Amino acid sequence: MPESEKSFKWDELSPDDRLKYEIAEELGLLEQVKEQGWKSLSAKETGRIGGLMTKKKRERRELEG
Repeated sequence: MPESEKSFKWDELSPDDRLKYEIAEELGLLEQVKEQGWKSLSAKETGRIGGLMTKKKRERRELEG
């Protein structure tokens, strides 16, 4: 079990990290991340997560104000 999974505590994650994990789950990548870490993702997968994070943050800002 990777060290990152052993120390995973949802309540201690920053809002950005929570969003990153949520998106990884939506894309079906969460198990891979838990088992092998973020470095196991391809550039395409990482870019997709980053793009969706940006989109969701933008949508939240528009709703707030």
